[in-house]
This record gives sequence, C-alpha cells and structure tokens, in this order.
Amino acid sequence: MFHNSTQKKCWSFHGEEELNRLRQENIQKYIGKHGQLIKGEDVQKVFLTYEEEKLLCRHYEHLLRNFCRKFEPPMPPATLATACTYLKRFYIHNTVMDYHPKWIMLTCVYLACKVEEFNVSIMQFVGNLRDNREKATELILNHELLLMQHLNFHLTVHNPFRPLEGFLIDIKTRMPSIPDVEVLRRPTEEFLHRSLASNTCLLFSPSQIALTGILLSASKQGINLEKYVTESLIGNKDLFKQTMDNMKKIRHIVKHIEPLDPSKIQLIEEKLERCRNQELNPESEIYKKKIQDKLQAEEDETYVKKQKLSEENRLADEQFLMSV
Repeated sequence: MFHNSTQKKCWSFHGEEELNRLRQENIQKYIGKHGQLIKGEDVQKVFLTYEEEKLLCRHYEHLLRNFCRKFEPPMPPATLATACTYLKRFYIHNTVMDYHPKWIMLTCVYLACKVEEFNVSIMQFVGNLRDNREKATELILNHELLLMQHLNFHLTVHNPFRPLEGFLIDIKTRMPSIPDVEVLRRPTEEFLHRSLASNTCLLFSPSQIALTGILLSASKQGINLEKYVTESLIGNKDLFKQTMDNMKKIRHIVKHIEPLDPSKIQLIEEKLERCRNQELNPESEIYKKKIQDKLQAEEDETYVKKQKLSEENRLADEQFLMSV
C-alpha cells in the first residue's frame, strides 16, 4: 500500500520549492568542494547553474521515455514509469557534475526492468542501443549497485498506471449507466505519460494522479463522474476538498510543462565536460587509474591472505607430524 510505503515516507515532498532547494544544495556542495581549484574565473561560468542542470536532467528524462517507448520487446508502462521515477529520485541528492545522466539513465531502465519483472537479459537490453553495446554493458552493470545505494534500496515504486486499472473496474461496477467505460482509458493513459515529464510522482499519490487523468478524460468525453467521486470514493468533506485541491494542482503542473529547448542542450553538455568530477568519470584517465589501483590492491590482499593461509597450513602439518 502506498500510504505505508517508503515512497510515501521518504520520496514524497511538499512542493516544487522543496525539490528545488534540495537540488540547489547539491550544486552548492559540489562548488564548495571543487570551486577552490578555480582561480581568477567566475564560478557561474565554470560550473553548471541550477537552471542548466535542471534542463539537462529534463532532457535525459525525455531520452529515457523515448528509449522505453521504442524498446523491443515492448515495455509495459509501469516499467517506464518506475525507470523515470528512479532517475528523478537519483538527482534529488546528486548532481550531474558527479554522475553523468547518460549512464544513470540507462541503468535506471535496466534496474526497473528487473524490479517490475519485465524479464530481459543484459544482452537483449543493450541490443536496443545503436552502438557501444559492449561498453554500455560494462557501465550499466558497474552503475547498478551505485544506483541502488543512492536510492537507499527503496526499489518498489507505486505509479499511477496500477490505480488506473482499479478505477476503471470500479467505475464499470458502480456506474452501469455509462455504456463504455473503456473510452476513458486511452486519454487517461496519455495524461499519465505526460505527467512523467513533471515532478507529480514526487509530490502526489499515484491514485490522485490516476483519478485526475480519469476525470479530465471524462470531462472531455461528456461523462459525469461527480456522483462516483462524492458517493463511492470520497465521502468525507474535508478529504474531498483536499483531494480536489491536489488534483487541481496536478492538472496545472501537467498542463504547464515547459517545452525543452534543444539548442541549449549541446552547450550545457560541453560545459559539463569541462566541470564534471573526473574521479567519477568512467572515461577519464583518473578514474581508470583509480579502478586499476583498486583491483591491484584487491589482488595484493588476496595474495597476502593466500600466503598467510598457506603458512598456517604448513605449521599445522608440522605440528601434526611432531605429535605422531
């Protein structure tokens, strides 16, 4: 149940202002850590601003949704929604200057396939990429544990596609006067897909988002669901007012999603390459050396342990022979 879930307790926020504050704090922490290396230059010109990072994240969310829609075999909407939610959650407490969204995005989709039991192998998964499949396989698998750690291993996502099914079944049962409830499905699903481009999944319950889509669809179809909402769903007047206020906010957010400006993305990408954390960049020499040093340290540790075990076995054998 959503109300007892980690999504409600840990990943539901009070408003866009809180999300903006958390994301801005990430950038300030990054600048505070790396800005001391910048001399004689304007920090704003070197590091990504909040608006630039926000635009870049939205761009990769857009790429994620397109990747999922074109995926073969066809991907269920719930898997797409879970992947999108993972990406949004990850960059609440992280900055793209530490972790480039290209590989985080793909890892979110791969992890969502597992969690939502959409069974595809890693080879099937990277088969949906145009090139660099071997490299993608390595980086996705390397980022998987990192992603889960930054999600605090809260992997279950309650998304609005499930309550949509429940509402449609309930309306068919309680409102037999409506000849064809299925006419509400497609417009509602389109609304839910549009909502994924916003932060509604971080601000409202899945059932409220789904109900907003259904009522909007019903209104366009000339179907009156007021009786269903007031008598079958929400009897309490205070709860009814609160729910209607939330649904009004959801409609406003989804309706006023700002269009992306592709002309700005390339410039932001270029700026990101100049200011990103090279220690966390899998393509940098610093990162590769760090991994090599780590592997060498692990090999050295394994060798020492083997030598110690061999010595212990030798001493044990000598003691045994002396006791015979």
